[in-house]
Amino acid sequence: MKILKPLIFTAITLLAGFSFATHGFAQAEVADAASAIAEAAAPDEDYLALKAKYGETFDFFTISVLWTLIAAGLVFIMHLGFATLESGLTQSKNTVNILFKNVFVICMGLLVYAVWGFNAMYPGDFGGWFAAGSPITMASYGGTDFSYGGTALCMTGWADFIFQAMFAATAATIISGAVAERIKLGSFMVIGTLLVMFAYPLSGSWKWGGGWLDRMGFYDFAGSTLVHAFGGFAALAAVLVLGARKGKFLEGGTIRPILGHSMPLATMGVFLLFLGWFGFNGGSVLSANPEAVSYVFVTTALAAAAGGFSSIFFSWGLLKKPDLSMALNGILAGLVGITAGADSVTLWSAVIIGLIAGVLVVISILFFDKIKIDDPVGAISVHGVCGVFGTLAVGLPFFNGGNEDLSFFTQLIGTASISIFAFVFSFVVCLIVKAVMGIRVSAEEESEGLDIGEHGQEAYPDFSPSSR
Repeated sequence: MKILKPLIFTAITLLAGFSFATHGFAQAEVADAASAIAEAAAPDEDYLALKAKYGETFDFFTISVLWTLIAAGLVFIMHLGFATLESGLTQSKNTVNILFKNVFVICMGLLVYAVWGFNAMYPGDFGGWFAAGSPITMASYGGTDFSYGGTALCMTGWADFIFQAMFAATAATIISGAVAERIKLGSFMVIGTLLVMFAYPLSGSWKWGGGWLDRMGFYDFAGSTLVHAFGGFAALAAVLVLGARKGKFLEGGTIRPILGHSMPLATMGVFLLFLGWFGFNGGSVLSANPEAVSYVFVTTALAAAAGGFSSIFFSWGLLKKPDLSMALNGILAGLVGITAGADSVTLWSAVIIGLIAGVLVVISILFFDKIKIDDPVGAISVHGVCGVFGTLAVGLPFFNGGNEDLSFFTQLIGTASISIFAFVFSFVVCLIVKAVMGIRVSAEEESEGLDIGEHGQEAYPDFSPSSR
């Protein structure tokens, strides 16, 4: 005990000394950190110069660039939505193949749009039918001022590129769902690359690049036709060349449903797409204009809700059962339908457009089944048919509030031109691919599943297939 007491006293003394010393050291560290933060927070000379030159508008520029980049991120999330939706609505034996195609599409889409597509779609002073593309460069894309696009296109060129590149890949993703479960992987990769690299930028330049449709007065705010109808009609052409899945259409006109393996995945996919659409449409304002962005958010949400609502009850009455897949496609139909006029139609017009789109998509899906066109996820109906409808709706005075600058006839010319071009381009490419390398997997591979046949791996190796 005599020894223990001095040891305890010594330990307490050392701890107290150490505590005092570290407290002093910590105080010094805190003071240094505070000084560094204050120094970093002080505006640099470049910022002060820009602020002096442009005033408060420079803050608007900064916020606009940030919002555009956030919107691009939301559109990127849509690719996850497409992947989960397509996987859920198809058979489990093809899940790896579906996911692989979606991974390829976003990687390929960004690269080919950088190599050719962006400058082909936005060639500058334009007014015609075709502009050659070229790789993006370091020139005229950056900057911390308004030199790229003024206050209307309030962003850097880098922000503009990444936002538009996310759009470009969507066209091939739409096709992916329509041709699912029977297309050769390599053939799809070739077809998708050609569409995104050449066809999409070409038709897009007719409106968004200042081409002949733009000069005519055609209006498509965020791409009901330029993105969705393009993808939908390109998908229709591919499906016609490819044919239906084995066992889908039986003798005597019987249609055999080929059920998806995971409605939870499909539902998650639609909600991810719904979320991403706020970036798809909201980012298309091309600035952080508070009135325009908030208005587009509201019209987008109302149309989606109305589309889901009408498809639920219309399909329920028609099919005698509440069909979740129809409800999900109804939400997407409302979103596609409002995309052309999200900034220009009235609030209640957005609701009506959504309601009509929700009914239209149900009728369209059943119609394509009736004429033996096999679309496993309803992509042709959602994107093609509802994309055309939404574009035409913008030209009707009932929806646009009597805006005399918008003409139904002009809208009809625009949506028909792009849809026909997409269909013809895709049809020709698919025929060439079919002749050169084949387009469809063998009957044995289709029966076994593309996961094993194309990839040699399963999505769910520990699960046994249901025998129901």
